[in-house]
Amino acid sequence: MSRSLISAGSIIKTFENLKVLNGTNFSLLEGEFVAVTGKSGVGKSTLLGVLGALDPTFEGELLINGVNAVEASSSELAELRREFLGFIFQDFHLLPNLNALDNVLLPAVFSGTDTEAVKDDAATIISRLGLRNDSTPTRFLSRGERQRVASARALVNNPRVLMADEPTASLDEESEENLFDLLDTLRKERGFAIVAVLHSKRILSRADRVLELREGVLHEKHA
Repeated sequence: MSRSLISAGSIIKTFENLKVLNGTNFSLLEGEFVAVTGKSGVGKSTLLGVLGALDPTFEGELLINGVNAVEASSSELAELRREFLGFIFQDFHLLPNLNALDNVLLPAVFSGTDTEAVKDDAATIISRLGLRNDSTPTRFLSRGERQRVASARALVNNPRVLMADEPTASLDEESEENLFDLLDTLRKERGFAIVAVLHSKRILSRADRVLELREGVLHEKHA
Protein backbone atom coordinates (compact mmCIF):
# COMPACT_ATOMS: atom_id res chain seq x y z
CA MET A 1 0.00 0.00 0.00
CA SER A 2 1.29 3.45 -0.92
CA ARG A 3 2.39 5.66 1.96
CA SER A 4 0.81 9.06 2.61
CA LEU A 5 3.33 11.85 2.06
CA ILE A 6 1.11 14.89 2.64
CA SER A 7 -2.24 15.02 4.41
CA ALA A 8 -4.12 18.27 4.93
CA GLY A 9 -7.49 18.73 6.63
CA SER A 10 -9.84 21.70 6.91
CA ILE A 11 -7.22 24.22 5.78
CA ILE A 12 -8.33 27.83 6.13
CA LYS A 13 -6.20 30.67 4.80
CA THR A 14 -7.43 34.24 5.09
CA PHE A 15 -6.12 37.47 3.61
CA GLU A 16 -7.72 40.32 5.53
CA ASN A 17 -11.42 39.34 5.33
CA LEU A 18 -11.14 37.06 2.29
CA LYS A 19 -11.00 33.30 2.87
CA VAL A 20 -8.84 32.06 -0.01
CA LEU A 21 -8.83 28.51 1.35
CA ASN A 22 -12.04 27.59 3.12
CA GLY A 23 -11.87 24.14 4.71
CA THR A 24 -9.64 22.61 2.02
CA ASN A 25 -8.69 18.93 2.29
CA PHE A 26 -5.81 17.31 0.40
CA SER A 27 -3.84 14.08 0.32
CA LEU A 28 -0.83 12.86 -1.64
CA LEU A 29 0.43 9.30 -1.86
CA GLU A 30 3.93 8.07 -2.62
CA GLY A 31 4.68 8.25 -6.34
CA GLU A 32 1.41 10.00 -7.20
CA PHE A 33 1.03 12.85 -9.69
CA VAL A 34 -1.72 15.25 -8.58
CA ALA A 35 -2.57 18.29 -10.70
CA VAL A 36 -4.32 21.35 -9.28
CA THR A 37 -6.23 23.61 -11.64
CA GLY A 38 -8.67 26.49 -11.35
CA LYS A 39 -9.30 30.02 -12.49
CA SER A 40 -6.66 32.70 -12.11
CA GLY A 41 -6.58 34.24 -8.64
CA VAL A 42 -8.51 31.51 -6.80
CA GLY A 43 -5.57 30.65 -4.53
CA LYS A 44 -3.68 27.81 -6.22
CA SER A 45 -0.25 29.27 -5.42
CA THR A 46 -1.42 29.98 -1.89
CA LEU A 47 -2.42 26.33 -1.53
CA LEU A 48 1.03 25.17 -2.69
CA GLY A 49 2.65 27.55 -0.23
CA VAL A 50 0.70 25.97 2.64
CA LEU A 51 1.22 22.37 1.49
CA GLY A 52 4.92 23.02 0.96
CA ALA A 53 5.49 24.42 4.47
CA LEU A 54 6.33 27.84 3.02
CA ASP A 55 3.43 29.61 4.73
CA PRO A 56 2.67 28.62 8.34
CA THR A 57 -0.07 31.23 8.80
CA PHE A 58 -3.13 29.04 8.29
CA GLU A 59 -5.72 27.14 10.29
CA GLY A 60 -6.25 23.40 10.03
CA GLU A 61 -4.20 20.22 10.06
CA LEU A 62 -1.15 19.42 7.95
CA LEU A 63 1.11 16.37 8.07
CA ILE A 64 4.20 16.27 5.85
CA ASN A 65 6.08 12.96 5.94
CA GLY A 66 4.40 12.26 9.26
CA VAL A 67 5.54 15.57 10.78
CA ASN A 68 2.84 17.81 12.21
CA ALA A 69 3.60 21.02 10.32
CA VAL A 70 1.29 23.06 12.58
CA GLU A 71 3.34 22.24 15.67
CA ALA A 72 6.77 22.10 14.01
CA SER A 73 9.36 24.79 14.68
CA SER A 74 10.67 27.02 11.90
CA SER A 75 13.91 25.02 11.82
CA GLU A 76 11.98 21.74 11.51
CA LEU A 77 9.94 23.19 8.64
CA ALA A 78 13.13 24.37 6.95
CA GLU A 79 14.56 20.88 7.23
CA LEU A 80 11.40 19.40 5.70
CA ARG A 81 11.63 21.79 2.76
CA ARG A 82 15.32 21.09 2.32
CA GLU A 83 15.30 17.31 2.67
CA PHE A 84 11.81 16.22 1.60
CA LEU A 85 10.44 18.77 -0.86
CA GLY A 86 11.54 20.26 -4.17
CA PHE A 87 10.03 23.46 -5.59
CA ILE A 88 9.58 24.90 -9.07
CA PHE A 89 8.31 28.47 -8.75
CA GLN A 90 6.63 30.72 -11.32
CA ASP A 91 9.40 33.25 -10.71
CA PHE A 92 12.55 31.23 -11.24
CA HIS A 93 14.59 32.63 -8.30
CA LEU A 94 17.87 31.91 -10.10
CA LEU A 95 21.09 33.76 -9.35
CA PRO A 96 21.57 35.60 -12.66
CA ASN A 97 25.38 35.64 -12.61
CA LEU A 98 25.71 31.88 -12.05
CA ASN A 99 25.54 29.39 -14.89
CA ALA A 100 22.95 26.61 -15.13
CA LEU A 101 25.00 23.97 -13.29
CA ASP A 102 25.94 26.26 -10.40
CA ASN A 103 22.29 27.33 -9.99
CA VAL A 104 21.14 23.72 -10.01
CA LEU A 105 23.70 22.82 -7.33
CA LEU A 106 22.52 25.53 -4.90
CA PRO A 107 20.14 23.26 -2.90
CA ALA A 108 23.01 20.85 -2.34
CA VAL A 109 25.20 23.73 -1.18
CA PHE A 110 22.54 24.99 1.26
CA SER A 111 21.86 21.51 2.65
CA GLY A 112 25.54 20.83 3.26
CA THR A 113 25.69 18.04 0.67
CA ASP A 114 29.01 17.39 -1.05
CA THR A 115 28.40 19.09 -4.40
CA GLU A 116 30.96 16.87 -6.10
CA ALA A 117 28.84 13.86 -5.18
CA VAL A 118 25.77 15.23 -7.00
CA LYS A 119 27.46 17.19 -9.79
CA ASP A 120 27.28 14.36 -12.34
CA ASP A 121 23.59 13.78 -11.62
CA ALA A 122 22.88 17.51 -11.87
CA ALA A 123 24.72 17.71 -15.18
CA THR A 124 22.75 14.73 -16.49
CA ILE A 125 19.40 16.29 -15.57
CA ILE A 126 20.43 19.56 -17.21
CA SER A 127 21.45 17.74 -20.38
CA ARG A 128 18.22 15.73 -20.46
CA LEU A 129 16.30 19.00 -20.29
CA GLY A 130 18.09 20.20 -23.40
CA LEU A 131 20.34 22.72 -21.66
CA ARG A 132 24.10 23.23 -21.86
CA ASN A 133 26.52 22.75 -18.98
CA ASP A 134 28.59 25.77 -19.92
CA SER A 135 29.66 29.03 -18.31
CA THR A 136 26.81 31.16 -19.73
CA PRO A 137 25.20 33.15 -16.88
CA THR A 138 21.50 32.42 -16.57
CA ARG A 139 20.64 36.08 -17.15
CA PHE A 140 21.43 35.47 -20.82
CA LEU A 141 19.08 32.49 -21.11
CA SER A 142 15.52 32.68 -22.43
CA ARG A 143 12.58 32.42 -20.02
CA GLY A 144 11.97 28.86 -21.16
CA GLU A 145 15.60 27.91 -20.57
CA ARG A 146 15.55 29.50 -17.13
CA GLN A 147 12.40 27.56 -16.27
CA ARG A 148 14.19 24.33 -17.19
CA VAL A 149 17.14 25.30 -15.01
CA ALA A 150 14.71 25.89 -12.14
CA SER A 151 13.15 22.48 -12.77
CA ALA A 152 16.54 20.76 -12.66
CA ARG A 153 17.43 22.61 -9.45
CA ALA A 154 14.25 21.28 -7.77
CA LEU A 155 15.36 17.71 -8.43
CA VAL A 156 19.02 17.82 -7.42
CA ASN A 157 18.41 16.82 -3.77
CA ASN A 158 16.20 13.87 -4.79
CA PRO A 159 13.02 15.15 -3.08
CA ARG A 160 10.19 12.80 -2.18
CA VAL A 161 7.66 15.44 -3.33
CA LEU A 162 8.12 17.84 -6.22
CA MET A 163 5.88 20.90 -5.92
CA ALA A 164 5.51 22.92 -9.12
CA ASP A 165 3.64 26.19 -9.65
CA GLU A 166 2.76 26.38 -13.36
CA PRO A 167 6.15 24.95 -14.40
CA THR A 168 5.31 25.06 -18.12
CA ALA A 169 3.99 28.64 -18.27
CA SER A 170 7.15 29.85 -20.02
CA LEU A 171 7.55 26.87 -22.34
CA ASP A 172 6.36 26.21 -25.87
CA GLU A 173 4.32 23.06 -26.50
CA GLU A 174 7.32 20.92 -27.48
CA SER A 175 9.38 22.02 -24.49
CA GLU A 176 6.35 21.51 -22.22
CA GLU A 177 5.98 17.92 -23.42
CA ASN A 178 9.73 17.32 -23.10
CA LEU A 179 9.76 18.62 -19.52
CA PHE A 180 6.94 16.35 -18.41
CA ASP A 181 8.34 13.40 -20.35
CA LEU A 182 11.47 13.79 -18.24
CA LEU A 183 9.56 14.38 -14.99
CA ASP A 184 7.43 11.28 -15.63
CA THR A 185 10.55 9.22 -16.33
CA LEU A 186 12.35 10.49 -13.24
CA ARG A 187 9.24 10.03 -11.10
CA LYS A 188 9.16 6.35 -12.06
CA GLU A 189 12.93 5.94 -11.64
CA ARG A 190 13.19 7.72 -8.29
CA GLY A 191 9.70 7.25 -6.86
CA PHE A 192 8.90 10.85 -5.97
CA ALA A 193 5.40 12.35 -6.09
CA ILE A 194 4.35 15.51 -7.92
CA VAL A 195 1.89 18.25 -6.96
CA ALA A 196 1.61 20.72 -9.82
CA VAL A 197 -0.55 23.74 -10.56
CA LEU A 198 -1.37 23.38 -14.26
CA HIS A 199 -3.65 24.64 -17.00
CA SER A 200 -2.46 22.69 -20.05
CA LYS A 201 -5.04 20.04 -20.97
CA ARG A 202 -2.29 17.91 -22.49
CA ILE A 203 -0.38 17.78 -19.22
CA LEU A 204 -3.48 17.53 -17.03
CA SER A 205 -4.32 14.32 -18.87
CA ARG A 206 -1.10 12.77 -17.54
CA ALA A 207 -2.03 13.24 -13.88
CA ASP A 208 -3.29 10.44 -11.65
CA ARG A 209 -5.80 12.90 -10.19
CA VAL A 210 -6.93 16.40 -11.19
CA LEU A 211 -8.29 18.69 -8.46
CA GLU A 212 -10.01 21.98 -9.21
CA LEU A 213 -9.87 24.76 -6.63
CA ARG A 214 -13.22 26.58 -6.46
CA GLU A 215 -14.39 28.92 -3.72
CA GLY A 216 -11.56 27.80 -1.46
CA VAL A 217 -12.28 24.07 -1.73
CA LEU A 218 -10.70 21.34 -3.87
CA HIS A 219 -13.02 19.30 -6.07
CA GLU A 220 -11.92 16.15 -7.86
CA LYS A 221 -12.41 16.30 -11.62
CA HIS A 222 -13.31 13.12 -13.49
CA ALA A 223 -12.57 12.37 -17.11
